[in-house]
Amino acid sequence: MTSFIFSFASRLVTASALFLLTGLAAAQTAPVKVDGAWVRATVQGQRGTGAFMNLTASQATRLVGVSSPVAGVAEVHEMKMDGEIMKMRAVSELALPPGQTVQLKPGSYHLMLMDLKLPLSKDSTIAVTLRFKDAKGVESKQDLLLPVALAAPATAASPAQAGAKTGEPSHKH
Repeated sequence: MTSFIFSFASRLVTASALFLLTGLAAAQTAPVKVDGAWVRATVQGQRGTGAFMNLTASQATRLVGVSSPVAGVAEVHEMKMDGEIMKMRAVSELALPPGQTVQLKPGSYHLMLMDLKLPLSKDSTIAVTLRFKDAKGVESKQDLLLPVALAAPATAASPAQAGAKTGEPSHKH
């Protein structure tokens, strides 16, 4: 009988642990698909840089924050024209409409990493955590490991890029 109770208790603990782990995994399931993510490399003494990516949410979601261990300050920023002057400012949140890709790119919305604790060298990676809030106000976070590069990673080749790869003129302006 003692053996039976021990076996039952052991199975119950195992089942409970699996249930909790499954629940945690489900709670941390990424609410947003991230593609083409990268961080611009810095030079010695540079105190800030940008991080860029494409975000696609499956349901109405907002990007409400960002953090990184390499930055003292990390914010979601917007660059836009104000008259004839390009201005950059922090935004408290960025709407991610369901099924639509929102680009975080140079000259537009992006992540700003400031008060850098070290130079970010090409071909290294850094940790970044994105914080989201869904339409019901439920918060989630997504941990990423982003490559550091001098420019955006190559994606599907444009006709100009395809020509450059084959040795044909690329006609860049």
